[in-house]
Amino acid sequence: MRVLVTGATGFIGGAVVRELLDAGHQVIGLARSEKAGKRLITLGAQVQIGSIEDLAGLRKGAAVVDGVIHLAFFHKFSHAGLPTRLRVLFGGNPRHVGMRFMQAAIETDRRAIETLGTALPAGDQALVVALPTMTLTPGRLGTEDSAGDPQSPGGLRVISEHTTLDLANRGVRSSIVRLPPIVHGEGDKTGLFPNLVNIARKKGFSAYTGSGTNRWPSVHLLDAARLFRLALEQAPAGSRFHAVSEEGIPFQEIATALGLHLNLPAQGIGVEEAGKHFGWLAPFTTTDNPASSALTQERLGWNPVHPTLLDDIRKGYYF
Repeated sequence: MRVLVTGATGFIGGAVVRELLDAGHQVIGLARSEKAGKRLITLGAQVQIGSIEDLAGLRKGAAVVDGVIHLAFFHKFSHAGLPTRLRVLFGGNPRHVGMRFMQAAIETDRRAIETLGTALPAGDQALVVALPTMTLTPGRLGTEDSAGDPQSPGGLRVISEHTTLDLANRGVRSSIVRLPPIVHGEGDKTGLFPNLVNIARKKGFSAYTGSGTNRWPSVHLLDAARLFRLALEQAPAGSRFHAVSEEGIPFQEIATALGLHLNLPAQGIGVEEAGKHFGWLAPFTTTDNPASSALTQERLGWNPVHPTLLDDIRKGYYF
């Protein structure tokens, strides 16, 4: 298959590109700059310079491929184009800049998904979209059959789930792959866990909220990359999958392992302190987000085989 990958130069995107190439697919990676694109060329991929804000470019790219894997999202302010950044900065009350940026990121994502899906040639073309497990209802084991919950910490992104699955009604073989809050592996420098490492170093201890019994799922980078390939090749229209190898690790265990490696104490803090301690991560660090991949394994034959999160922490990939 000839495949367009957005977010191809990121931590997860790079692994997905390598997985696709190793399986014999041809890859066009979307990159924001020629410098970033050079890394894709060294892997053996082609490059399309552009952004997910460039809808004309997305149409052009999607029109000449057999499938799209959409991984890109504005995780950082710098990911947005200058006009978007100016609207966010000067579009209202300065206190609401964060919310305006998130709304801009979500609307950009929605439009990109719709554009990619409608631009794919007619036939059995696939669109696979990455979304977080944090869109699931907290405190309940989420399965692939669970719809996204608008009231969840990631609930604003549920609109992207609806947009993706609605494309199945237009003849697109669309599917979503939900990623856990921690996708771990060598080379991760910007994900949620590296942020926890930086916070622990700055504060002098590794924190968890309350008793720390809230759970986070996780997956190894290479297992996640394989699932994206399988979804591209096999997923029925309108399906959901979970890139989850560990259903739910108590946050206290994560904080303790982090503290041991940094030679820092692990200790609980009150819920009222979470915002000050964790900053923008606070709503996620207090969330109980268990998720199952049993149906994914049954339906796609996907079996995670790579090391666990605690194994990778012990290897020192984040320190």
